[in-house]
Amino acid sequence: MLDRDGFRPNVGIILLNQRSQVFWGKRIRTHSWQFPQGGIDRGENPEQAMFRELHEEVGLHPQHVQVLARTRDWLRYEVPDRFIRRDARGHYKGQKQIWFLLQLVGHDWDLNLRATNHPEFDAWRWNEYWVPLDVVVEFKRGVYEMALTELSRFVPRAEFRFDARPDLRNRYLRSGLHQRDLLASHAAVSNGCPADSLVATYIARPGGSFELPPGGTFEPDPQTSFGSDGANEKA
Repeated sequence: MLDRDGFRPNVGIILLNQRSQVFWGKRIRTHSWQFPQGGIDRGENPEQAMFRELHEEVGLHPQHVQVLARTRDWLRYEVPDRFIRRDARGHYKGQKQIWFLLQLVGHDWDLNLRATNHPEFDAWRWNEYWVPLDVVVEFKRGVYEMALTELSRFVPRAEFRFDARPDLRNRYLRSGLHQRDLLASHAAVSNGCPADSLVATYIARPGGSFELPPGGTFEPDPQTSFGSDGANEKA
């Protein structure tokens, strides 16, 4: 279902944990990482599509999340021709999206990447709020920045507010921390971190008993293994 300009109506989901980190999923059988997103079916409104995609891609139900905010208007991005099926070229131009900011009120173990027979992700992790701007495929970066910026004012933690200094956005990657430093940092807070931040505890204690949800795997450092969406772009 395309509009007259060739854009497919779509929803994007920014899911926060209790530490205001964002859910980041790895597209199945690729090295591409992104937020959950999906098309709006005929007869659906954006919120209905969001809850359907939330379950299909992440396995969560409405009782697992709280809706904090949504973008006011459509945000659009064009998909390069090389990523569009040949039979769709000239008709399909890209996506127009309404983005939702959600707070996880359930637990990490409520996440299920195999909630349906057609999973979109085969791995996931929690990332600092602005990190996706440095690792998402380039043609989506502008929309990600607009969505993260517009919705940042609704993030519970003050340092992620809309009026935060721009240089704070990429402090996570610019800090120059090595993996051992990240592990030490997580280990330092693991004893006092909230129950819903068990992924951080899992990093700090690889031999621990924490189990990921069914079908879930975990990569501590997706920044070292990412690429374009290629043929896996959801048209």
